[in-house]
Amino acid sequence: MISIKTELTPEEQHQKDLERLEQMRPMDDDLMREIFRNNIPLAEFVLRIMTGMDDLIITSEETQYDLEHLLGARSICLDVLATDSEGRKFNLEIQRSDRGASPKRARYHSSAIDVEFLKAKQDFSKLPITYVIFITETDVRGANRPIYLFDRQDTVTGEPFGDDEHIIFVNGAYNNPDDNSDLAKLIHDFGCRNDEDMYFDLMAESTHFYKKTEKGVSHMCKLMEDMRNDEKVIIAIKLLKRGKESLEEIAEDSGLSLEDVKDLAAQLDIIPA
Repeated sequence: MISIKTELTPEEQHQKDLERLEQMRPMDDDLMREIFRNNIPLAEFVLRIMTGMDDLIITSEETQYDLEHLLGARSICLDVLATDSEGRKFNLEIQRSDRGASPKRARYHSSAIDVEFLKAKQDFSKLPITYVIFITETDVRGANRPIYLFDRQDTVTGEPFGDDEHIIFVNGAYNNPDDNSDLAKLIHDFGCRNDEDMYFDLMAESTHFYKKTEKGVSHMCKLMEDMRNDEKVIIAIKLLKRGKESLEEIAEDSGLSLEDVKDLAAQLDIIPA
């Protein structure tokens, strides 16, 4: 059995977290969610460039928006969900792996948003216009373009289907030194580790806060600590449900304290081996 129990001292673990933070870019989920959290100006700026809608006005924005309202259906957590002044919905997602950027995943995100925002007995005409935007680390479409835009249309005439569903893939690997467009510059900024190398102030300022200021760095280190604790809880629950290890063994293998494991067992009403 593989144990995740760390042998690092708190000081060593903190240093490791700082080193990990130093390597983070807006392309990384953990940093991306924080720089966009409660940051309507940044969301608006980024979405204007990606959609080409210069007059876009974002009225609300939320990170880690949970969609899990259909019983038995797969739940998803949206990286960023924004709404504009016309009621259009924009889902902005970081997809680091090619597998995570599949067309069917984009379709599912779009469908889940539809279900979330059409209330019981509402007419289907009330479905909002939706944009699902995947920022991918590699060029998953393979045409060396900065952006790929997808809408349904008649395959014979090319006439738009008119369902108001739009899917966009932004190629995070795009790097053309002759392209001076705002989109090319924005893609560059998403891949930057150093805010001083970024083109756009809004992206640089938010990145600087979470990577360079005492308050922002402390927040990010706390997030990393919480995520480690969450992973330990997940492992402990699996071991408790399997019922083959003692509480002491589960504590050792998960990295949780014995008291925490006992609390979990009590919450789950599990009598350990």
